[in-house]
Amino acid sequence: MTEQIWKIDGDRLVWEVKKGQVHTDDIEMSGFYADGIISYGTKEDGSLHLEQSFYFPTLRTIPNHTHATYHFDVAREQTPCLLKGGVPVREFPIQVELDGTLCITCETDAELLTVRRFYPAQNALYFVEQVSLIAMEDGEFTLSLPGAHLHEYGRGTKGVYLAEIRHDAPEVIRLASGDTLTYYVYYSARIANRPCPRVDGGKELLARLLRVEELCGTMVLHTASPVLDSMFRFSKLRAGESIFETLTGKYHSPGGRSYYAATWCNDQAEYAGPHFAMTGDRVAMEASLNAYRSYTAFMSESFHKLPCSIIAEGLDIWEGAGDRGDAAMYLYGASLFCLYAGDKAIAEELYPAIKWCAEYCRRQTLPEGVIRSDSDELEGRFPTDRKANLSTSCLCYGGLVFASKLAESLGDVDTAEEYKKRAAALAEAIDGYFGAELHGFETYRYSKGYDTLRAWICLPLCMEMGNRKEGTLGAMLSPYLWTEEGMLTCEISDENRSSTIWDRSTLYGMKAAFLAGAGDRIMAPLLGYCRKRLLCDRVPYAVEAYPEGGKRHLSGESALFARVVTEGLFGIRPEGLDAFSFVPVYFEELGEISLEKLPICGGCYGIRVGKDAWVVCDGGKEIARGETNGERVEIHKG
Repeated sequence: MTEQIWKIDGDRLVWEVKKGQVHTDDIEMSGFYADGIISYGTKEDGSLHLEQSFYFPTLRTIPNHTHATYHFDVAREQTPCLLKGGVPVREFPIQVELDGTLCITCETDAELLTVRRFYPAQNALYFVEQVSLIAMEDGEFTLSLPGAHLHEYGRGTKGVYLAEIRHDAPEVIRLASGDTLTYYVYYSARIANRPCPRVDGGKELLARLLRVEELCGTMVLHTASPVLDSMFRFSKLRAGESIFETLTGKYHSPGGRSYYAATWCNDQAEYAGPHFAMTGDRVAMEASLNAYRSYTAFMSESFHKLPCSIIAEGLDIWEGAGDRGDAAMYLYGASLFCLYAGDKAIAEELYPAIKWCAEYCRRQTLPEGVIRSDSDELEGRFPTDRKANLSTSCLCYGGLVFASKLAESLGDVDTAEEYKKRAAALAEAIDGYFGAELHGFETYRYSKGYDTLRAWICLPLCMEMGNRKEGTLGAMLSPYLWTEEGMLTCEISDENRSSTIWDRSTLYGMKAAFLAGAGDRIMAPLLGYCRKRLLCDRVPYAVEAYPEGGKRHLSGESALFARVVTEGLFGIRPEGLDAFSFVPVYFEELGEISLEKLPICGGCYGIRVGKDAWVVCDGGKEIARGETNGERVEIHKG
């Protein structure tokens, strides 16, 4: 088992650095205009490891493709270094904290403590480092770099970009024993010959902490497992912070050094949008609406496939992976988003786009009844027959189910009935076309001609299709797929030697197990996953892929983790614009569980599930209670 490095301390994580401990990691933090990835830790000699990369999504480079975000890297020796007698002060970390900021406390070889705190400016092209010096004895210090200097420049679509580093420390720092001095280092980028408004580092810290509380202060989870509660809290932060202001409005984007000022049908429309609708966060709701709206320009009567992503601040598209089943992703995600939001105006606006996607999928129906797509959300990394895959058909099925509920809420009864019939036919076709016995498990193949177990066999269970429930659960949790890191994307075989994992399919798999009534079987893997992602060597968020991607903390995966709790553990499902259902189940490992301040389907609910009874409140007032028996309960507004 992987060594635990961190501990939970209230709403923060703390690493108490042991003598001789060598460890490095990185964390990504985002404001509306600046994103930073800070690599931190300890070197072999115990000294501070610190490297920084800053990304500015609105400053586009040439050519202006998906990855064309201007960025600059800063090594430790390129930052303002503290000097005593002209010699660099060496820092040795003794504690690291994560609370929505990164805070590193160091002892030094100069009878001085340093406390460095990193965070993005919320609404400016800046990333900030707050530095506090705490003197153990009298001393005089200077910094190795002037108060402001040009770090580098580059060219882009908007002109020449200047990357600058400046600080507001005095030229000479004189400290008496017991004194504390705080100054700020600012990392910024701007267009040449255009001013970059100054920011106040102290005010920006308060703004960052306020944004963290906005993101974490709704949909609050309480269980007897601190590791689950903390993982859920951090997932809401990472999911919600990665939103960038662009020329065409706010966009939620994955991040991870590569994906900024752009939106995808899987990460944003399918994964993040439904989660954001359950938070009610005004900024996240705006970003989700922009994501859904950005695709409507491509929904013409010719029914050409949707682009895979809208890139470059909404001014260009990427369609290099072909038809990944993007219309099915949109259909599923947008229907859920509208229902959870519980806002009729939003539903009426997006309903034509949802109907377009349903019609597109109907036109892609093969004679066998499943949905054609020549690729999938993994974009050909693992083989399919380029005709039909389990993912696209399952997402279409789920999309039709929820689109029918939306149609009913909007009074479009005929369409609702049509979608129900199409969903039933598609469920039967999925079972007939993809159903297979693999390694003795009655489960699904991912596509025709590929009889290896794939992580995405969980999707029928996620959509509550239960024909092959036991076999699929057994296959998912078998050594063929399940590892300490999560589910293998594909079992290792003669044809596939890759041990690649993607958290997105692992998280869908966990949700699937809960929805299949196997929460007792997935609980230990879930808590083990939380411990590893939150407290061990790569923290504190869900990751994208490994070894590909190096376990990047892409934002959409954190939204999926949150949905393991809301839609999996609690079994929450929208039933209409003003109704939802949930499944009250008691787990000894978690004790009484509650989810408070949950703004869904027209109310603001609190759900509490105890060993014997459950209670639902709306606006703090109890509206329903019953027996904890594992049977789905429907709650209506008013």
